[in-house]
Amino acid sequence: FKSVTFEDSLFKNCVFEDITSLNTYFRNCTFVNTTFYNTDLEQYKFVDSELINCTFFHIRTGCQISFDDDYSAYWIYFVNFLGTLAVLPGNIVSALLMDRIGRLTMLGRC
Repeated sequence: FKSVTFEDSLFKNCVFEDITSLNTYFRNCTFVNTTFYNTDLEQYKFVDSELINCTFFHIRTGCQISFDDDYSAYWIYFVNFLGTLAVLPGNIVSALLMDRIGRLTMLGRC
């Protein structure tokens, strides 16, 4: 589930298996005889919900990577490219200084 909100729903004899939920919430829902296996559904995602005879196995914990709709891989590479361009003038100046005054002299003055 990417971003789903269930409201006033009844889940009876259901199995939730291998589910990763980014912004999924259950509000005022009732779960009866439901099994959660290998999911990241934590307690805070069940808002005012009632869990009756439910079991949780192999709950995933930790940080889940999330990408919003407008956050694509293009922006990751573009920002990395801009960071590389930012250090380019310093690299050019230091290379010219090393050739002009010598490597050992630059090490001693820094």
